[in-house]
Amino acid sequence: MNLEPHVIDKQPMLALLVGLAPAGTLAAETASSAGASNPFYAMDTAFAPHFRKSSLSQEQGLALVKELGYDGVAWLEKSPDAVKSDLAEIERQGLKMYAIYSHGQVAPNGDLTVSKDAVPVMKVLKGHCDIFWIHISGKGPAFETLSGKEPLVAMLRSLADTAKGNGLKIAVYPHLGDWAERFGDTIRLAKLVDRPNFGVSFNLCHCLATGDEARIPTLLADSQPVLFTATICGADSGVRAPDTELWKKLIQPLGKGTFDVGIVLSKLRAIGFSGPIGFQGYGIAAEPREILSPTIKAWRKLSAGY
Repeated sequence: MNLEPHVIDKQPMLALLVGLAPAGTLAAETASSAGASNPFYAMDTAFAPHFRKSSLSQEQGLALVKELGYDGVAWLEKSPDAVKSDLAEIERQGLKMYAIYSHGQVAPNGDLTVSKDAVPVMKVLKGHCDIFWIHISGKGPAFETLSGKEPLVAMLRSLADTAKGNGLKIAVYPHLGDWAERFGDTIRLAKLVDRPNFGVSFNLCHCLATGDEARIPTLLADSQPVLFTATICGADSGVRAPDTELWKKLIQPLGKGTFDVGIVLSKLRAIGFSGPIGFQGYGIAAEPREILSPTIKAWRKLSAGY
């Protein structure tokens, strides 16, 4: 299989320690030490200039993430040189890049293409990042017809092998409107690929948008062998596509909205998930501090109870 660019030929959450910290505890206390054993990261959608207009530079945004106590970030794929530069700044700030977001596209006949920078970026990330996210758009074959013998599945196995050689896991990122938009379908796909480093990402906002709110506990239980990371945010219950204000309702600072995010966290604990959990902040109309500060406070409160 040719992997040249373009074509891919728990530990349980800990209880919050109350009353032990002296007055004036630094705000930069890590999220994991404040309540849960799971690392908690901020997606760049909440603060980085390449996703939003803000008064903060990229360096200032990363400094804010560190100041507030997040363990790290998730990032957008750029050119290899740009990723290398960004990675150096992220690590200079004392943060970790937990995941990076890339794009794939599948044709009806099953042919898969990926970003021209995917493989070169993997090489840059070796030893520095855990998860290579891939959202897969296009009009691919029906998931229920897949048996694991298709060329598409072979291509994904080859991609997983390339990632493994660079110390990375591949996680399919379910995204509304994509071929792989439903969390349940990505779970099926990951199990068919059948590689230890090929799995899925649970994305709360997209799972809600596709109408699977009631199925979240069942889906998370089914994902247990292949779940590598989860992203959460504040959201309203009972909202799905189409809705003219879909993302305003489904992507809010953590602690906002009518959906009980504790449903997700308690199920993650029940299945023994110890991987990183991220905050999705795409499109929230506020300054990064106004988004990230209440979110980290809500995370500490929520994670303490599960």
